[in-house]
Amino acid sequence: MSLVEISEKTHRVNLDLLYATDKNFTSKTIYKNPLCFLHQTALPLLEKAIFLAGQQGYYFKIFDAFRPKTAAQILWDFCPNPMYVADPKKGSNHTRGVAIDLTLVDKLTNIELDMGTPFDDFTEQSHHSAILAPEIAKNRYTLLGIMLSAGWDFYNSEWWHYQMYSPKDFPLIEEDYGMMNAA
Repeated sequence: MSLVEISEKTHRVNLDLLYATDKNFTSKTIYKNPLCFLHQTALPLLEKAIFLAGQQGYYFKIFDAFRPKTAAQILWDFCPNPMYVADPKKGSNHTRGVAIDLTLVDKLTNIELDMGTPFDDFTEQSHHSAILAPEIAKNRYTLLGIMLSAGWDFYNSEWWHYQMYSPKDFPLIEEDYGMMNAA
């Protein structure tokens, strides 16, 4: 098994898997089961990021990690824009299990840091290079600094998306790990 399940209990994170709800850009439930997986090679990077975030008074809220091929096709069919959704014919880094979508939450208040846009906001304001209010820029750079320090690479068009370096070195994963089938 190349994927490891990430849970709130085992990894001190909050899971808000929006594709397992209708609160995503398609307004449809994509995942039948709210499960979160990451490639075993990426796990130490996530664990280091969790530690670094904790040192600064934060924890992660994870929106998505491994994405089955069927789900990637559904997202592409809804929004065939390669700047924001990977073309399943080329393969998604999520479908390789080496990408994660997340944000930071303040440990004391349990409030998400304001990143200026919600997850899956497909506008230029979601880009790392966007002109932002100082507090929002600080929040994004805090997330970016934690993730880069933990060994992740970033994707310029999505402040929430991080992936392993050289993601194409990992094969696409065919199995859906029970995410697409109703329990």
